[in-house]
Amino acid sequence: MAHASTAGLPAGAAGDEPPRIDAARLRKAIARLSRQLRRHQLAGLTQTQLAALYTVAKSGPLRLSDLAAAEGIAPSTLTRLVSVLEERGYVQRCAVAGDARSSELTVTQQGHDVLALVRDESITALAGGLALLKPADLATLAAAVPVLEQLAEGV
Repeated sequence: MAHASTAGLPAGAAGDEPPRIDAARLRKAIARLSRQLRRHQLAGLTQTQLAALYTVAKSGPLRLSDLAAAEGIAPSTLTRLVSVLEERGYVQRCAVAGDARSSELTVTQQGHDVLALVRDESITALAGGLALLKPADLATLAAAVPVLEQLAEGV
């Protein structure tokens, strides 16, 4: 039986031992790469603020309670977070039709612009790292991208 941190991939030819992937090592590499990319994309926001802005852009308009649930944020923390995003002009609150006590968040054009900047900065940083790889390593990584996308959809 395989160790809990390794998983076999389908064997290529009959009788071949399937390659083993050290899940702990893969997780660590992905986490480190993610941290490196985030260093380039903070745009003056904390990671939590940036994540909330992405969530509103992707799923909005969102009620504050829905954003809190999506991000796993306590209401008091969310209030401060949203205040910062509003002050910077990245989101705006809008009244919910038929519910005078509720409001929804939408991303402003300035918010969309900062998200585009963050995305462009992280792509540029990643492209810089890719430029340092050997052609054989680039080919291996190119073949792995669809698999990583599939893995990301299922995790």
